[in-house]
Amino acid sequence: MAGYFEEMGWTELGDGETPNQLLHLARLLRDFGMFEELGEGKRLPPPASKRIVNNLPELEIKQAEESCPVCLIEFRPSDKTKVLPCDHKFHPQCILPWLAKTNTCPFCRHELETDDEQYEEYRKAKLREKQREEDIETLHNSMFS
Repeated sequence: MAGYFEEMGWTELGDGETPNQLLHLARLLRDFGMFEELGEGKRLPPPASKRIVNNLPELEIKQAEESCPVCLIEFRPSDKTKVLPCDHKFHPQCILPWLAKTNTCPFCRHELETDDEQYEEYRKAKLREKQREEDIETLHNSMFS
């Protein structure tokens, strides 16, 4: 079973280190749902990381079987497409402006990495919270089923 610090994704303080009081305040606000009250929970995602966007794989269409989810125009053979990590394909002229505004796939809302450190911390905290809830549900089901 994971220790407290591992479960929370934290590290213990080293010799001579002092706690970050602002971080403690932020965690307190998060734990009591104050971020949602302050509108921080409704924050729009920032643009996708430039590194991620520049390294998106490009695929040439061999057979026209699907269409671009943004413009709904069917892909033609020899069309170049950009492929997101969720395996959805888009015309470059459709997906690149989208990713310049937000970090999600317009089709399935899969989130890509961003260059915004605060948003990345927020996203990691949300993922840890979701994982903790799933672990608690699994533990409950194993005890009472």
